[in-house]
Amino acid sequence: MPASSVPQLRPMFPHTVDSTIIGTMRSCLQKGFLQYVQHWKPKAQSVHLVAGGAFAAGIEAARRAFFLQGASPADAEGAGLAELIRHYGDFECPADSAKSLERMCGALEFYFERYPLGGDGADPIAFADGRRGIEFSFAEPLDILHPVTGDPILYTGRSDMIAHRANGIYTYDEKTTSSLGASWGRQWEMRSQFTGYAWAARQQGVKVAGTIVRGVSILKTKYDTIEVPTYRADHEIDLWYAQVHRDVRRMIQAWEEGYWDYNLDGACTDYGGCSFVKVCKSDTPENWLPVYFEKKVWDPLARRELSVREFEESWGHVRHPSLPPAEGLSEAQSATSGMSDDALAELGL
Repeated sequence: MPASSVPQLRPMFPHTVDSTIIGTMRSCLQKGFLQYVQHWKPKAQSVHLVAGGAFAAGIEAARRAFFLQGASPADAEGAGLAELIRHYGDFECPADSAKSLERMCGALEFYFERYPLGGDGADPIAFADGRRGIEFSFAEPLDILHPVTGDPILYTGRSDMIAHRANGIYTYDEKTTSSLGASWGRQWEMRSQFTGYAWAARQQGVKVAGTIVRGVSILKTKYDTIEVPTYRADHEIDLWYAQVHRDVRRMIQAWEEGYWDYNLDGACTDYGGCSFVKVCKSDTPENWLPVYFEKKVWDPLARRELSVREFEESWGHVRHPSLPPAEGLSEAQSATSGMSDDALAELGL
């Protein structure tokens, strides 16, 4: 019987990792476990995630209209605005935030004034299969196997663009922020996210010099922007690759032991604080989790949000009968539903 069809006593170990998952696990294994293995996500939507996602969707739509459909810059920008509005939806922006729908539309117009389509020095590359580098999504296998299926674990990610520039090929990343101080650009120099872009491009036969990070500051009274290049040499990519494997092996060890270490220090309060602080401070964390969090999964391969049940089924994960059903699975349905009597007998169930 395939290992993936054997009922598992542990939650499903991730089949894919990315820079966010690995970064979270580095800062606190317990947070990574709650967020990416048990899939607890805050119920309240973040204005930064909603606004940032809408802004990125608008830029991509405008680039597709311009580079693929031959639209004029003005018409392409209009397509981008329409997509930004659609993506932002009916989200109610907090009164103290500058990232309202109106201000985000203004930010997109400001962006294309500063970085005009066809006039900003960036020309999306053409891959061998005919794709253009208007966005660069990837799912590349690592040299480390999943502890249940034995398949390679995939490293996934998505850059906003990969394009020719005067002195080479770069991945691009747009980031919305509240302010652009003198030190804003320095934070990207060792950022694992961008090293992962360079490694993934190399896996696909493309040598990139680095990443162009475009910051767009959105305040209630003005906009600002800065463009920062950050470079990656081959030895830096190799070092990153080795460290990612050490990090994933540490995750597997925690999964096998059934214990995920806590940080219990600065990671709990830095940068506004961890959303799980109330959970970790309580002696009954299971009571707090459903109050502030809900279970849902972002599938980077399907590029959509799934229930835990859908996510587990898509990878053939089978829960042990002693475990509670996955979200989306009724209490009346067994974790072993669909398995033959012979298979159940073989497992001693």
